[in-house]
Formats: sequence, C-alpha cells, structure tokens
Amino acid sequence: MLPLHEPILETRSITWRDEAECSAWAAALALRPGLREASIELRGPLGAGKTSFVRHLLRALGVAGRIKSPSYAVVESYALAGPAVSHFDFYRFEDPREWEDAGFREVFAAPGLKLVEWPEKAAALLPRPDLRLTLSVRDDEARQVQVQAFTALGRSLLA
Repeated sequence: MLPLHEPILETRSITWRDEAECSAWAAALALRPGLREASIELRGPLGAGKTSFVRHLLRALGVAGRIKSPSYAVVESYALAGPAVSHFDFYRFEDPREWEDAGFREVFAAPGLKLVEWPEKAAALLPRPDLRLTLSVRDDEARQVQVQAFTALGRSLLA
C-alpha cells in the first residue's frame, strides 16, 4: 500500500492551449526512452482531456485504427512491437477491491506501459505511478496540466 503522502521527485506545470499542443506533448513523450515501461496516472474531471491525451499518445506510439475508451471494458490493450500497452479507466468502479477481483495485479506486475484514468477509484491498490498528470480546464478552454514524477523513470520522462 502507498504511503499517504507519496514522495514527489519533480513537478511541472504546462498548458495545452489546444488539441495540437496536447498532441505535440504526447508525441514528444512517446519518444522518451523507458516510456513503454511506465505507469502513468491521469486525473481530472470529466471532459478535462484525459482520454484525448491517451489517444494522442497511442497514435504517437503507432496504434492504428480505432482507439476506444475503456469506460465499459475497464481495460483496452494494444499489441505493438515491444512491451504491451494497457489503457485503464476505473471511472465505473464502486469499490477498490474490484481492481483486485479483476486480476489487474498481474497486469500491473507485467512489463509494459500502463495508462490509468480515474486511478483514485482503485485507491491505494495501484502501484506507485511513474508520472501523474492532473488536468483541469481553464476558462479559455485551454488545459492546465500538472505533471508529477514519483520515480526515477518518471523524472527521466520529464527530462
């Protein structure tokens, strides 16, 4: 279980003024060494742009075809060369134990990129993320993004 206050190694605040800036940031992140082994949490209210960011990142990693939101399926996996990529959406979880019951402990222990929307619904059962992106919508519709690194890998992704 994670401590109540996780140590944050680095924090950055960025602004995506439009979809193109979100896409460019995702494309730059996709090029970072070690990304395919990272766990990234995405937090923010409905409509903040969590799924849009994931779609841009998956496209930058080479996912072709339709990229579905895993709101109902809870997880969508993508087979690319190299480690697997899994996109989770825990929005519909009512009890954190659903994460354990679904067998996600094994998925998170396996190699590969994990992108997690609504991680707070799985509470302290999730392993520590490498990065956490907290998105909010400004009055001008731009996205304010706080990016926090919790691990050495997360910090290297921000370098």
